[in-house]
Amino acid sequence: QVQLVESGGGLVQTGASLRLSCTASGRTLSSFRMGWFRQAPGKERKFVAGINWSGSSTYLEDSVKGRFTISRDNARNTVDLQMDSLKPEDTAVYYCAADRSWSAVVAINANQYAYWGQGTQVTVSS
Repeated sequence: QVQLVESGGGLVQTGASLRLSCTASGRTLSSFRMGWFRQAPGKERKFVAGINWSGSSTYLEDSVKGRFTISRDNARNTVDLQMDSLKPEDTAVYYCAADRSWSAVVAINANQYAYWGQGTQVTVSS
């Protein structure tokens, strides 16, 4: 069992930056490919960014390319989402997800992930 905990959310103004972190309790994340998803009120959960187990491959959803960066530090057992130039449409609950896989391919579908965190709220005011 993997328990994921997100941190770093908050309320910021348009154009600001936030850094979300995801860590696991009691388990190393080095054998997991990881993803970040978000869910805005009244909308379905959507993929934001993903990274394979080694960090050699990443993928970002089109609306966040050039603004968000996903990275991982397997020694620190964390996966981060650096969010720059935030916009009001980035407002959502952000979830960290994990899939135990040595695949070099990033998983972009929610049903590929078996483990989920509780989420952290990101609110961007205009």
